[in-house]
Amino acid sequence: MKYQNPENKLFVKNRTNFNKHLKNNSLAIFNSNDEFPRSGDQSFPFKQNCDLFYLSGIDQEKTILLLYPDCPNPLYREVLFLRQTNEHIKIWEGHKYTKPMAELASGIKKIYWLEDFDNIIHSIIPYADHIYLNTNENDSSPHTVAYRDIRFIEEMKKRYPLHHYERAAPIMRQLRETKSAEEVQLIQKACDITKDAFIRVLKFTRPEVTEYEIEAEIIHEFIRQRATGHAYPPIIASGNNANILHYGDNNQTCKENELILMDFGAEYANYNADLSRTIPVSGRFTPRQKDVYKSVQHVMQEAKKLMIPGTSINDYNTNAGELMTEQLVRLGLISLEEIKNQNPAYPAYKKYFMHGISHHLGLDVHDFAGRYTPFTAGNLLTCEPGIYIPAEGFGIRLENNILITADGNIDLMAEIPLEAEEIEEIMNSPI
Repeated sequence: MKYQNPENKLFVKNRTNFNKHLKNNSLAIFNSNDEFPRSGDQSFPFKQNCDLFYLSGIDQEKTILLLYPDCPNPLYREVLFLRQTNEHIKIWEGHKYTKPMAELASGIKKIYWLEDFDNIIHSIIPYADHIYLNTNENDSSPHTVAYRDIRFIEEMKKRYPLHHYERAAPIMRQLRETKSAEEVQLIQKACDITKDAFIRVLKFTRPEVTEYEIEAEIIHEFIRQRATGHAYPPIIASGNNANILHYGDNNQTCKENELILMDFGAEYANYNADLSRTIPVSGRFTPRQKDVYKSVQHVMQEAKKLMIPGTSINDYNTNAGELMTEQLVRLGLISLEEIKNQNPAYPAYKKYFMHGISHHLGLDVHDFAGRYTPFTAGNLLTCEPGIYIPAEGFGIRLENNILITADGNIDLMAEIPLEAEEIEEIMNSPI
């Protein structure tokens, strides 16, 4: 881990809040993620299970968290199980948590090695009525791999078939969609690192630079500031590549008078930033490019005002679509006749703005939250309108990260250059 450990009061508070949602005499178990094989004897870089990290602050493989607030044996009401290190692991893999270090990171006092799990769980599970187990219920995409949580559920039901099994995920969804002050601080740190990377890119970009060179500048700044790395695979899309929403090749040369759509963010302490900016390769927007840019910026500024507690996701998206429709008419991209005859299920604006305008952000880039839950104070979402015009050879997307509060929104990326003129000024300033 490159980042500095967050204070454990965050995770102590998260466990307390989780326990309040359990039925009486319930036990809950959370597992770390799998270590996925890559090829040969290599594995993909380990990424901790977000729910386990949320409740423990432990960022290490082969970890189990056991919560049993009503356990008759007070020793086992809150237990962390860790992989025990040895000389072989120390030499080949390096540092692992010691018990004192894990206690400091998590605030959990009862810590055992993983080999003790079976004996301890077997000694207390007969006294529990309900067992809460976790699965990945993020509805952004289907999950087809039988990951550790799925295998663990099967194992537990074979060993203890007559207990009442419960889903931990609905509790985690409710908790994780509202960010605490400590979480906002970590996301702000990721946003600040992302800001510095973007300014670095503005000073670096020029005609004939390659997309992958820009990507290299970004990761340099991330690692230099102790970020883990990219929050997600970065998009560095010059010219018509910007009209591929999930473009990721990042292997083309950026040509004079083209635009570059960049979508990237830093990950810090497992929390993520998510930024989109579009800049001119030559340091100046053409009049048409700037006109479209101003339209996207207008939609973002107005959509941010719609993100208030109590607003439903459907109403928000409908109103944002109307904002975009007005701008597309102004730009001459769609006509009033097309709007009149549009299919309500696929409005006319979707031809040029085909993705959603916001998603929750946190431990996951598309964070765990209720798709049908109205906005509430403490929600933290992106705001990312875009206009994509393949016929004109460019696409523009702008994206900031917005915290909803009872007293108005807070833009965590308000200090990152956004105005077209400011971007031009930085790009044309002496290095």
